[in-house]
Amino acid sequence: MNKHACSLDLDPFDAAFLADPYAHHASIRDAGPVVWLEAVGAYGMARYEEVQQALRDHATFCSSRGVGLADFSKETPFRPPSLLLEVDPPLHDRTRSLMNRIVSIRTLKEFRSSWQAKAEELVDALVERRRFDAVKDLAEVFPMAIFPDTIGLMEEGREHLLDYATIVFNAFGPRNEVFEEGNRGKEAAISWVTQACKRENLKPDGWGMQVYEAADRGDCSQDEAERLVRSFLSAGVDTTVNGIAHLVLALAEFPSEFAKLRANRNLAIKAFEESLRWDSTVQTFFRTTAREVEIGGTALPAGEKVLLFLAAANRDPTKWEHPESFDLDRNASGHVGFGFGIHQCLGQMVARLEGELIATALAERVESIRLAGPPVRRLNNTLHALESLPVEVVPTGAR
Repeated sequence: MNKHACSLDLDPFDAAFLADPYAHHASIRDAGPVVWLEAVGAYGMARYEEVQQALRDHATFCSSRGVGLADFSKETPFRPPSLLLEVDPPLHDRTRSLMNRIVSIRTLKEFRSSWQAKAEELVDALVERRRFDAVKDLAEVFPMAIFPDTIGLMEEGREHLLDYATIVFNAFGPRNEVFEEGNRGKEAAISWVTQACKRENLKPDGWGMQVYEAADRGDCSQDEAERLVRSFLSAGVDTTVNGIAHLVLALAEFPSEFAKLRANRNLAIKAFEESLRWDSTVQTFFRTTAREVEIGGTALPAGEKVLLFLAAANRDPTKWEHPESFDLDRNASGHVGFGFGIHQCLGQMVARLEGELIATALAERVESIRLAGPPVRRLNNTLHALESLPVEVVPTGAR
C-alpha cells in the first residue's frame, strides 16, 4: 500500500454495505481523493472529480485487465472477456464502432412508436389494478417485452436473461457469500445464453443477426460476433429493470417531483436521468493502473486495481447540491450512472428511451404513487438492485 493513501477498514462487498451503500459513501469521500481498501486489496475512489477522471483516462486506468476484482493478467476470466467492456483500444475502437452502427439513434426512432404502445398498454393494465409490484409487474415486464425481440433471441428460455445478468454483475466482485447465494440455481442461464448467441439460433433482422452480418463483411470474426451478441445480453436487461424500478421509487418518495412531471410530460427523460444519478443501478466498476499515476497527491503504482464508486460520485456534494434528493430542476448531465468516456454503456440510449416511455405513461395516467410496503433489495456485488417494490397508484381523474 502507498503510505500516502488513507486505509479504510470497510468491505464494499460485505452484505451490510451492499444493502445500504449510501450510508458508507460519505466516509470514503471524506477520507481523501484515493483510499486503500484493505478488505479487497485495492485502491478506491469515490469523489466525482477523480472517478470521472479515471473513467475518461482509459490509457492509464485500463479495462483489458478486467473491470472486476479479478486481474486478467494474473488469472483466467470466468468467461471470455467482453469485447466492449473488457478491452482497450485499438480493439475496443473497432468493436464499439461496429456496435454503434447497429444501436443507432436512427434505429431507435424506428422502434419508438411500437415501444410506446407497449409501455402504454402495460401501464394501463397496472393502473386498473391500482396495486402492483413495480419490479415484478412493471420494471421486469417492459424490457422483457421488447428487448429479446429486438435482439432476435429464440423464444424458449428468455426468462434466463434476468438470471444471467445477476451472474455477470456478481462476478465483478469477490467470490463471497453474496456471489454464491446470488448464483445458486442459475447454472442453466449460462448454458442458455451460450446457445442463444449462436448464429443458427438468432432470428433474421434482429440486432444479433446484424452483428453476424457485419462479420460476413469482415468487420469482425465469427467468434467475435458471438461474443458481441453476448454483450447485448449481459447488460441489456437487469440494468434497465433496476433503472425503471428506481424511477418509480423516486416518484413515490418525492411526490412534489412527480407533480412536476405530471404538469410537464417533457420532463420524462429528465426524470429518468435524475433517477440514475439519485440511485445508480451500477454502483461500482474496477480499473487497473497501466502505469504509475498520481491522484490527489497520492502515487498509485502500475498494476494496481482501483475500485470506482460510481454511485458515490453521483452523490458527491461538491458536484451536486442536496445530492440525496431527487430533483427535476437539477441538471443531472455528467452523472456517471452509465459510466463515462469510451467505455460508456452501449445500451444507454435504449435504457433512456425505455425510461422515458414508462415515465411518460405514468405521468399521463397516474395522479399519485405511494409505497404500499417496504422496498426489498436483492444483493449483488455490482448492482443496487430491487427485488420487490409494492406500490399503489391513484388513476388520473379518480376520486
